[in-house]
Amino acid sequence: MNYFVSLTLCVCLLQLSGIAQAGSLVNGEWKTSNCGQKPMPPALDVRDIDAYNKSVTAVNEWQQQSGTYFECQVKEANDDNKVIAEKANAEQAYYRKTLESIGATLEAGKNKLK
Repeated sequence: MNYFVSLTLCVCLLQLSGIAQAGSLVNGEWKTSNCGQKPMPPALDVRDIDAYNKSVTAVNEWQQQSGTYFECQVKEANDDNKVIAEKANAEQAYYRKTLESIGATLEAGKNKLK
């Protein structure tokens, strides 16, 4: 019975933790799911004062967009790290409980057969 409860709890935790997945890992490359496209730095034009001022404005806008993007990226990475840790911990707990259950059954069998 203890084995069944542990297994059920483990399966439930694994299913629920999948909901929290934020990014995706494909061919060894992790990408965000909800942060949109990474803003690309603007081209700079410093040939005259007007072009320079427009470049400064474009850089300021890019910095603002990039800050939002990278904050989102860090949040998603942290969310995914949490899911990974929870799944690994659940699997380890399942293994320990299963090992304890097997050991208890074998010990009971050994004592019965003496």
